[in-house]
Amino acid sequence: MSNRLPPAWAKHLKTQPSARAVSPKAVAPKAQPKAGPPRNQADDMLLRQALELQKAEQLPEAEELCLKVLARTPNHPLAFYILGTLGIGYDNEKALRYFARAVAEDPRNPYYHLSLGEAYLQLSEFTPAIRHIQHALDLKPDLVEALCTLGDAYNAFDKGEMALPLFEKALKIDRDHPLARMGLPHALASLGRMEEAAVHLKEAIERRIAVPTAYNALVHTRKYTEEPPELAAILAELRDPAHGAEGAAALHHAAGKLLNDLRRYKEAMDHFKKGNQAGGQKFDLENYRRWVDAMIETFTPEMVASMAAHGSPSEVPVFVVGMPRSGTTLTEQICASHPDVHGAGELSKLRRMANGIGLAHRSDANLGKSMATITPALTRALAEEHLSYLRERAPDSLRIVDKMPHNFELIGLIGILFPNARIIHCRRDAIDNCVSCFVLQFNEAHNYSADLRTLGLYYREYDRLMRHWKKVLPGRIFENRYETLIENQEEQSRRLIDYLGLPWDDACLRFFDKDRSVNTYSRWQVRQPIYKSSVKRWKNYESEIQPLIEALGDLAEV
Repeated sequence: MSNRLPPAWAKHLKTQPSARAVSPKAVAPKAQPKAGPPRNQADDMLLRQALELQKAEQLPEAEELCLKVLARTPNHPLAFYILGTLGIGYDNEKALRYFARAVAEDPRNPYYHLSLGEAYLQLSEFTPAIRHIQHALDLKPDLVEALCTLGDAYNAFDKGEMALPLFEKALKIDRDHPLARMGLPHALASLGRMEEAAVHLKEAIERRIAVPTAYNALVHTRKYTEEPPELAAILAELRDPAHGAEGAAALHHAAGKLLNDLRRYKEAMDHFKKGNQAGGQKFDLENYRRWVDAMIETFTPEMVASMAAHGSPSEVPVFVVGMPRSGTTLTEQICASHPDVHGAGELSKLRRMANGIGLAHRSDANLGKSMATITPALTRALAEEHLSYLRERAPDSLRIVDKMPHNFELIGLIGILFPNARIIHCRRDAIDNCVSCFVLQFNEAHNYSADLRTLGLYYREYDRLMRHWKKVLPGRIFENRYETLIENQEEQSRRLIDYLGLPWDDACLRFFDKDRSVNTYSRWQVRQPIYKSSVKRWKNYESEIQPLIEALGDLAEV
């Protein structure tokens, strides 16, 4: 979408005569400009232009106009608000700051609270997210976007049951709202209620709401053994150019998933390739290689050991890392089945902290200089902040699992902040792992997976970095091999729980009975007992994936 404004507010701006007008109840007296009408009209005109530039993706020009308004009318809430929208997806910290200033200037505007809550949610800061979204609903109880976003927040916060009535209420207000139509089946699926989710997704398709997304979600609610009518319907939808590139990508991946279930592998791979091409995603592999070089050069065993002396001694944090689709969700589910362990899902807190320090993937990043600014006091403060963040989810648990796979990039930082943290590295057959990534419609954060050759070369960089971390933290990282876990579930599960420093509990063998939200692509698999059909799955596609196998080189255990 080119329009980066949340739908409720974008629609509102287009339909009202003044760019900063909101419903009378939402306007606080102090939000009205102190200047006379001419200045107010000029501000409105500039902000309308900023909105148009934003929709055209001319973000620097839009920002310049907003800053011009603020120079004329300091603390203009709508200028702050639009500046916040310009940061969404690019600089979420910046978005957070501007939305907070908009809220401070106009605290009775529900849209400002909603967007601030959404920004917190993007950063996995669930408590303030829920607080601001709830405030938006206090101001405007029928705000469908706020009901749906609060549902998303509860779902991500492992409170899926609390999300369901919110989506149901939203549908009563607007039965055709895409967020409500897609949010309810997503919440149901995360709780393992796949059949109910499928009913709602079929209804969305019948009502022509978010059709490509609905089909993509529908085919992931079950495994198909016979060709369903949905396959012909999806192929027919692919002939409709109105779905655009994003819709085509979702439909191709849906068709590929169905065809894979039906063992029509060549046709399936053809759709997966077209789906990834439709996304048009490119990954800067050379920049990433330079960043891995810098991480290896910066995080030496000596540096990590010296800085770790100032970290937190807590044994509560557990980090499950690895490539996506390497068994991280399954591993977390087994651990979280233990009564003393809480599975917190995929948290972005550590990445946010790392970016704040200056460890982001940038070609101009000076990682050594960034780490040199981390004082002992700051190390302690960062560790305690992160620990409090984890504790918020499960105050009484002895272990709390953060299952963000790409935290494999930040193991050096983990070692500094939490020298006693457990780190579980999930590893899987390289070709199987990469094929499993390639066939899913990941978001832009995983655009390395859209091309077979690039994916193989990226995997080599992941492997290189993990070999370095093992030297930095010798004996500290537990390697959980997916194939070993599948082959002997109990023996490997016992090793996992022993590594966590906890007594064995038989509940860990019935991980699929665990009643908790699962929001990853593996949510169907982890509701089933362990099965072996995913091992050496890549052989079904062998003739179609030669660029991947060649790029993996000696890591492809052919």
